[in-house]
Amino acid sequence: MTLPLLTTRKLTKTYPGVHALKAVDFDLMAGEVHVLFGENGAGKSTLISMLAGANTPSEGKIYLEGHEVAFVSVARAKEHGVFTVFQEFSLIPTLTVAENMFLGQEPRSGLLIDHAEMRRRAQEIFDTLGFPISPTAQVSSLSRAQQQMLEISKAFHGEPKVLILDEPTASLTDREVDHLFNFIKIQKDKGVGIIYISHRMQEFERIADRITVLRDGAKVGTVGISNTDEASLVEMMTGRSIDEIYPQISSKFGEVVLEVDNLSTQGVSPTSLTLRRGEVLGVAGLVGCGKSRFFRAMMGLAPTQSGTIRLKGCDITGRPTRHIIRAGLYYLSPDRKHEGLDLAKTSDENLSLNVITSGAPVKRGWINWHSVRNAVGTIATRVELPDNYRTRRVSQLSGGNQQKVLFGKAFGQEADVYIFDEPTVGVDMGTRAALYLKIKELAEAGKAVVVISSDLPEAINLSHRLMVFANGFVSAELPRIEATEDTVLKHFFTERESVK
Repeated sequence: MTLPLLTTRKLTKTYPGVHALKAVDFDLMAGEVHVLFGENGAGKSTLISMLAGANTPSEGKIYLEGHEVAFVSVARAKEHGVFTVFQEFSLIPTLTVAENMFLGQEPRSGLLIDHAEMRRRAQEIFDTLGFPISPTAQVSSLSRAQQQMLEISKAFHGEPKVLILDEPTASLTDREVDHLFNFIKIQKDKGVGIIYISHRMQEFERIADRITVLRDGAKVGTVGISNTDEASLVEMMTGRSIDEIYPQISSKFGEVVLEVDNLSTQGVSPTSLTLRRGEVLGVAGLVGCGKSRFFRAMMGLAPTQSGTIRLKGCDITGRPTRHIIRAGLYYLSPDRKHEGLDLAKTSDENLSLNVITSGAPVKRGWINWHSVRNAVGTIATRVELPDNYRTRRVSQLSGGNQQKVLFGKAFGQEADVYIFDEPTVGVDMGTRAALYLKIKELAEAGKAVVVISSDLPEAINLSHRLMVFANGFVSAELPRIEATEDTVLKHFFTERESVK
């Protein structure tokens, strides 16, 4: 019988009043991709932090190639061949890409660092991965996607036996994901064992061999990829069937509230749509297809080249974003850390902002703080944000709870149309279910809702009608009854000349 490459036995981590991980048995074989799957707070990050040397177990043992090991630091784990790409970046912005990649492991020529060799080896890795990054660029000049690529690349310049990847595709385009998955296959063929964490179940079929599901810090079970399906995984993870995840939205359509005629922006050809009260419009397409750019242009967040926008019959074309929001069109950004939330502020402070800017609690220039606090409390309850999280800095919250705060901001002022752009990115299925109920509530209250999503099941299951973008134009518009995954996917790849 083949010995596992990495094994944990009864691995446990406790904090005062919290049992973060409960006696978890886990094993990883050489040359396999073993997915860790579970909701935010299920114990995934706690488990990998101990395997990576960033944390120490309260109880239990870790074995590498049959020998008990104790990693007292990330550096010590790397010495044993365990490399980790964490979800939170660990880059030094004032250094170059190559300097970050080889930090502490710089190639030398005599007593001096060999910068030319460092740049050459970095470029070789980028070429292999298909990542468009210059080794001489300063990290502070990189986009978030490029920083994600650099974090991934750092793990590949060593000689890993075990590679741990925590949400590695969160900021990557589909093409970059393809390059990464090809490189993962190369590592598998070399015998590297890979632990992979992701909320994107559509990725599992492409790369996974086995999946271990955690819930509330405990192991629910391990299944082979060929012996399971999405519905079974959701039920293991949440304890609920997938039918309970996506709610039935039974709103009645009312009057037309939004009309867009031949709106175009850079990369998107003239596009029109109408939206009625009570309707949920799903918008699907590959990353880079133009689906977000179109709606950002509508909000005044990108320049328009042509077209008109009418909200409740009034022309809002070209108006400043703040005026568009006050008119009743609300946009929830997919980038909660840079566009949606103030991470240094508490949840309550973030929620207060939209309540105040709505003007409701302001009388004769004075803010009624009692009214603000009451409104914030109502919103926090509405999005199921725990009371003890309300006074914490948003940066200290999990991704799921940050998204609840972002949703809550949308409820700080009245709107007629809500545009949710990638509303559940990086969010577990349990939190998704709670946020989906908020979308249902809005539609059934007579609001019009747009759900822009790269998660195809989400876009299909929440919408009454689906708009599909491909290469900068609308390739299809389908009623819900016709919007099957196979049908929609065909429209993702409709050929037409690229829009400039």
